[in-house]
Amino acid sequence: MLSLLSDENFNGDIVRGLFLRQPNLDLLRVQDVGLQEVEDPAILDWAATNERIILTHDRATMPDFVYQRLIVGKPVSGLFVINDRMPIRQAIDELLLLVDCSEQAEWKGVVLYLPL
Repeated sequence: MLSLLSDENFNGDIVRGLFLRQPNLDLLRVQDVGLQEVEDPAILDWAATNERIILTHDRATMPDFVYQRLIVGKPVSGLFVINDRMPIRQAIDELLLLVDCSEQAEWKGVVLYLPL
C-alpha cells in the first residue's frame, strides 16, 4: 500500500471518498501533521523524510520544486498531480488503482499527472 500526503488545498471530497472506499488507506493531510500554511519545499522535505507521495492539484509550482530537488540530488518520494477539473469519482478510482496496483518504491523521483 502506498503512503500518501495530501497538500493543503487538495480537494477534501476526494480525500473523504478515498477513505469511504478504503478505510485503511495510509493517507495523511498536511493539516494532520502541522504543515498547514507551510511553503512547498518544506512539505517536500517532510514527505521525503517520511516516505510519503504527495497528492496535489498545484500544477504551477509543486512539480518545479520537485524537479529542483532532483537536480541537486535530494530525495523525492513521488508527486501525483491531479487535475482539479477531473471528476471526483474518476480521481478516486485512479488513485485507488495506483494504491492497489503499485509499490511505494516505484514512485521515487516521479511526477505523475492524472488523469492517467
